[in-house]
Amino acid sequence: MRVLLAHQPRSAHEAEKAGFDLQLSGHTHGGQFWPWNFFVRFQQPFTAGLHRLEKLWIYTSRGTGYWGPPKRFGAPSEITHLRLIAV
Repeated sequence: MRVLLAHQPRSAHEAEKAGFDLQLSGHTHGGQFWPWNFFVRFQQPFTAGLHRLEKLWIYTSRGTGYWGPPKRFGAPSEITHLRLIAV
């Protein structure tokens, strides 16, 4: 399995072309607060959670903190625990 740690999930298309199986990302803070949560999707196609792009799995963490003003609304903080199991 080829795993890529990429700060921004928008690199997923290049990661899929390069043959990675899993990309782990952050950066988006899950949209963080209204109305930014509506616009972040234009810059970052995968804002939070697990997604599939062709053969690539992408997991984007909301993270534990915030960006800009000290608030989060509708995008709870998270600490992600992943266990990768060979099949």
